[in-house]
Amino acid sequence: MLDQTKHLPAGVGVGYKSKHFSNILQEDHQVEWLEIHAENYMGAGGRPLAQLRTLSDRFPISVHGVGLSIGGEGRLDAEHLARLKHLTDALDPASFSEHLAWSTHDAGYFNDLLPLPYTEDTLTRVCDHIDEVQTALGRQMLLENPSSYLAFAESTMGEVAFLRQVVQRTGCGLLLDVNNVFVSANNLRLDPQDYIDSFPHEAVGEIHLGGHDEDHDEDGAPLLIDSHGREVADPVWHLYTYTLATGGPKPTLIEWDTDVPEWDILAAEAGRAALRLEQVLA
Repeated sequence: MLDQTKHLPAGVGVGYKSKHFSNILQEDHQVEWLEIHAENYMGAGGRPLAQLRTLSDRFPISVHGVGLSIGGEGRLDAEHLARLKHLTDALDPASFSEHLAWSTHDAGYFNDLLPLPYTEDTLTRVCDHIDEVQTALGRQMLLENPSSYLAFAESTMGEVAFLRQVVQRTGCGLLLDVNNVFVSANNLRLDPQDYIDSFPHEAVGEIHLGGHDEDHDEDGAPLLIDSHGREVADPVWHLYTYTLATGGPKPTLIEWDTDVPEWDILAAEAGRAALRLEQVLA
């Protein structure tokens, strides 16, 4: 039986960085929960785990994995999964999530979350891996929609249809990254609101917001890069507001993983999200 008893509050969280430890504990702010990257806390002890134990006494924690390679062709790394189980057993987080992507091949590991074609073979492989993760951890997993820079000619279904099938076959939930939707829609010349309209919001357990960088492809067309290194762009805020109006309020995370700013800047981003959530809840 999968553990679905704990839930994140329908407020705003931030991705935890150790430089903000004192600010989070001492200052008045609107942050209601925190998210960590699992792979940063798989060691045997030390200051990071001590800080995390202190924070988990005060805040619900979401664990976000980046290294399971859910879409990889090979078997999941048993040692990695065992370390992840040890962490989640000890922390008992309110949420666990991973990416719809792959990052391993044979013995190689790539420091990127790479895209997948949406085919029946891929669907079977992803579902088998999610079943393995959920069984090992004894808890539901949320699967995050990717940021896309290309589309596969071999795909036989759209991304939302693929995600719906994954939810139906595995019982997993979804993590809806609104910035990823905006980035993918721009790069693949799609309508982001159409994506949000068709998304299975009933399965969403968490929303992510983050910044992106602007570039150009070889033909000079705009190309957006999901960087998590700056403020959320205004069009993404608009799409987030549309998402809340369409699917209702959800726990919302501000992701900022590179060029991490001082706390007041991150807290201000959290406040912008909180204001939009309050308007939906009013």
